[in-house]
Amino acid sequence: MDISVKDLQEAVSIRQQIDNLQRRLSSILRGTPQRPTSPAAPTSPAGPTGATARGRFFSPATRAKLAAAARARWARRRGSGAAAAPAASPKRQGQLTPAGRRKPSQLMKARWAARRKAGGGKQKTATRKKGVLTPAGRKRLSELMKARWAARRKAGSK
Repeated sequence: MDISVKDLQEAVSIRQQIDNLQRRLSSILRGTPQRPTSPAAPTSPAGPTGATARGRFFSPATRAKLAAAARARWARRRGSGAAAAPAASPKRQGQLTPAGRRKPSQLMKARWAARRKAGGGKQKTATRKKGVLTPAGRKRLSELMKARWAARRKAGSK
């Protein structure tokens, strides 16, 4: 393929024109504001046709609806004043009352007492360290190893 630099530049220019025309056509058909034609064109996010962080564009009517919905949410949250604030509401949701906390506490204490009573002297005896051999275990292991080595020597001499 033999393409010159001039031909490539012309192709890029045509492609940019096509992209710009497609953007203009889609903005006319959708009724949304037109996007900037070149990637280097500055956009102001706070402007009337500015893009959001993801590059979406909202029409003025859509932005007005969103603002009205936000104002309604804020008004509902504020309520009719300080008396309707969530901290002043008498009903606490998702929290145990003192009586509700007392019952599981008593049940757990009874369970622990029963375990202590059933286990009696087990907790007072010294537990041996994990991984430490007793003298009897060490002697048994030594005898087993000696028997294994003897079997190997016997099998190797045949």
